[in-house]
Amino acid sequence: MKDTEANRFSARAARYARVGANVGGVAARIATQKLTGGRTTARDASNAALLTQALGGLKGPLMKVAQLMATIPDLLPPEYADELSKLQSSAPPMGAAFVKRRMQAELGPGWEKRFRSFDLKPAAAASLGQVHKAVSHEGRLLACKLQYPDMKSAVEADLKQLDILFAIHRRFEPIVDTREAAKEIGARVREELDYVREAKHAALYSDMLRGEPMVRTPGVHAELSTERLLTMDWLEGRKILDFKTAPQAVRDRIGTAMFKAWWLPFSRFGVIHGDPHLGNYSVFGSDTNPGEGINLLDYGCIRIFPPKFVGGVVDLYEGLRRGDEKRIVHAYETWGFKGLKRDVIDILNIWARFIYGPLLEDRVRTIADGVEPGRYGRREAFQVHQALKQKGPIKVPREFVFMDRAAVGLGAVFLHLGAELNYHQMFSEALGDFHLSALERSQQAALARAGLI
Repeated sequence: MKDTEANRFSARAARYARVGANVGGVAARIATQKLTGGRTTARDASNAALLTQALGGLKGPLMKVAQLMATIPDLLPPEYADELSKLQSSAPPMGAAFVKRRMQAELGPGWEKRFRSFDLKPAAAASLGQVHKAVSHEGRLLACKLQYPDMKSAVEADLKQLDILFAIHRRFEPIVDTREAAKEIGARVREELDYVREAKHAALYSDMLRGEPMVRTPGVHAELSTERLLTMDWLEGRKILDFKTAPQAVRDRIGTAMFKAWWLPFSRFGVIHGDPHLGNYSVFGSDTNPGEGINLLDYGCIRIFPPKFVGGVVDLYEGLRRGDEKRIVHAYETWGFKGLKRDVIDILNIWARFIYGPLLEDRVRTIADGVEPGRYGRREAFQVHQALKQKGPIKVPREFVFMDRAAVGLGAVFLHLGAELNYHQMFSEALGDFHLSALERSQQAALARAGLI
């Protein structure tokens, strides 16, 4: 067993090399076709399928990043986004013997004695690690998130391979400059490897959402945590998709909890959860009151924004609501867009009105009528892409990447639920009496309490 486990994980580097070669081969094929024959939909679809096949052979961090890229509108051509969105993170779990050695490496000899019980079979396995259910000596249920070995070197190797994709995209589709987006993705994925930081993120969310009964956050057990092992409270709950056919009132209540979990921290503290993936939360409730709220489970991909960026979000909202063009332009400039001309601003407003549309209408509505969750935002992104062909290129500020992704990802969740809510009213309540100086003070205080500054 020991040899089998060792061989499996020592072979990881070989898999990275193989996948890297496959990705490079697809990139070379794309480049040749662009130079000799131009772009055709059939060729793009074929290349996208080949790229998905190459990435899917890894089942590791590269695939996680590829999925992330697919959720950011217009970061990749539509054919590639459609293919990459089909990938599923399903890394092979570590076996019992290997888990024991990994736990000893993190907590030392006799680690088993620090728990009343520890299930060596993972409750969940993902691209960077797996979760084990345990019980403390005090009887508390625990979730132990154990990172796979060699993930730091694996992620660095994978990010280098992704540079190939970005370089090809920049050369042959120079409408959107993706260099800042690449930096942002790299920074966030590297942070996900640091479980000490993730523990602070969890503490930050517990602080920010204190007093909000519709959102539960787990406590962190620092004495049972390290840089590659994070032990938190186990929060019981059901998958959100279990509620797709629940009564409308239940689905609306879950949607309200989701909105609060994402936008209260952003509007009041300048912090957003950058990975609204269905596996990162569950629904709690009882037989008599199902869907009371949500459990927020994962804190690896958290984005802390400069307060002025939040001010730009509010400025754009108010500018669109009041028809104030100067305020709209000021918002874009605050975010870091430079050298904007009138026609480019009009193009950006296509996307802005899509994102802000539900927030601007003071009525109960769905997030986007008749749109499939997997295609939420694709039509509008295509319109922007086509318009920028005539007016671009445009450089997207790095801070915009995860804000955009969170908005689109959260919208897809509302579509899955079929939630019918007054998004305008909820957003107004989240903003409250917004003042930038007050947000600056609240952010600094919350980050200090969480040990992040």
